[in-house]
Amino acid sequence: MASVLLPYFFSISLPLKPHQILKLHLSLFPHSPNPARTLFLRPLSRSCSSSSAVPQTPHPPNSFNGDLGPYLSCSMPHQSLKVAVLLSGGVDSSVALRLLHAAGHSCTAFYLKIWFQEDFENFWSECPWEEDLKYAKAVCNQVDVPLEVVHLTNEYWKNVVSYIIEEYQCGRTPNPDVLCNTRIKFGAFMDAISCMKFDYVASGHYANVVHPSAGEMDKDSVLELSQDMVKDQTYFLSHLSQAQLKQLIFPLGCLSKDEVRKLAMKFDLLNKQRKDSQGICFLGKLKFSEFIARHIGEKEGIILEAETGDFLGTHRGFWFYTIGQRQGLRLPGGPWYVVEKDIKNNVVFVSRNYFSVDKRRRLFRVGSLKWLNGFPPNQISQLQCKVRHGPGFRNCSLIMEPGAYCHEDVAVVHLSEDDQGLAAGQFAAFYQGRTCLGSGVILESWDDQGFPVCARALEIARMEDKSLLGKPVKIKVKPENPITEADQVDGMELCRGLKHSGISAAKQRMQVSQGEAITRFPVNWLQKFREKWLRIF
Repeated sequence: MASVLLPYFFSISLPLKPHQILKLHLSLFPHSPNPARTLFLRPLSRSCSSSSAVPQTPHPPNSFNGDLGPYLSCSMPHQSLKVAVLLSGGVDSSVALRLLHAAGHSCTAFYLKIWFQEDFENFWSECPWEEDLKYAKAVCNQVDVPLEVVHLTNEYWKNVVSYIIEEYQCGRTPNPDVLCNTRIKFGAFMDAISCMKFDYVASGHYANVVHPSAGEMDKDSVLELSQDMVKDQTYFLSHLSQAQLKQLIFPLGCLSKDEVRKLAMKFDLLNKQRKDSQGICFLGKLKFSEFIARHIGEKEGIILEAETGDFLGTHRGFWFYTIGQRQGLRLPGGPWYVVEKDIKNNVVFVSRNYFSVDKRRRLFRVGSLKWLNGFPPNQISQLQCKVRHGPGFRNCSLIMEPGAYCHEDVAVVHLSEDDQGLAAGQFAAFYQGRTCLGSGVILESWDDQGFPVCARALEIARMEDKSLLGKPVKIKVKPENPITEADQVDGMELCRGLKHSGISAAKQRMQVSQGEAITRFPVNWLQKFREKWLRIF
């Protein structure tokens, strides 16, 4: 299909009629003296365009008359700025746009289409991005904000999806959200609009950027935790560069999720009741296991118990599993957890003792370090660390090892508390108080730092002809150990963790003491009955 070469940036207004809908495609000219991106136009499939696709909002612009002052503290309300707003069609980015508009800024909304190339299956007949675009347009219509559609499929495939596939093939567990922020939303997109001279780029992330005052522009911008510690997304932004950070505004950084939902209701946004998106954005309705199976394939391997070496069953390929995973093992007598993987021999080791005291880890290594101010922190003994998205922190200290891994610096991280969920390929983000300092990628365990796998299991894993193992062993139900005084202390720690995960401590006590009550009830009742009987006679 013929393409029409256009100037560097082309702006369209939505909605368009079906035959007018155009597909914007960004690509790089590697041989061009100017590495700027060039936009192409070509007609989009009619199956993804409907004359009724974009709902019309009956409400006039600025229909919310409440006082927004308290909600604008992260929107730079005392300046008049030209802001590019990333709009996904979800509630968070929509409220962020409305706050920036209320703060008096000149806003242009951008919707990024990062779906697969057309030769990859992704339910294109159902147009998984169409609903997002409908909501995005409706939000913009309320306040007459222009909406541009930018296609970054090739960039996303090259910089995010291909990396994910390679990491899974190597047995690691990458984080696509961190990569998408660094390489696409605040990478390729920023490059594409650089000639449009926006003052800032904004999104609906829950984070706060503190910029230096006008007279101190040579100082660094600082990434800080958001007001909502549960929704906080600094973990996903921790691998940005200082140059990227200096161009960002996060209007929701001073708000809680509840406040954002209330603002969506007050603004009467069409998507005010829309649920938050879950999962990996480029997959649409495709399950992640199906995506992995298509692009990596399947290869049967064996599952061994780490402590005994017993042959428990088979799996579809080690790349379908990550350390700490519980789902998908299909083993009775559990719960079973993935504790180690033998990549060379395609073996998965599992255990029912994943949370045992002697299996916990406090020491791991981090590579591919990136510090938001460009340098490691001066104070490395009193930091905090996140090894996953969520409100939980671990106190930690670092030991820097220059050039220790492929000629790159490595940080040896010592946690003050035990952590079981350390998977190679995931990111570890570091903090000092409310300030995010940067992050790196968790490396594979040292031989003496991983989950202990017995010699028999390792020997069986190296067997060339695994058909000699015969049938899997019959798994016995794990016996319940009697509660000792030491177990009660450890149980108290477990209950604290369960309390933080949303399960009340009272409920746990009820579950623990129920069995004791059943055994004690007949004895107590007979004792009281005997005493009453003696009083009568």
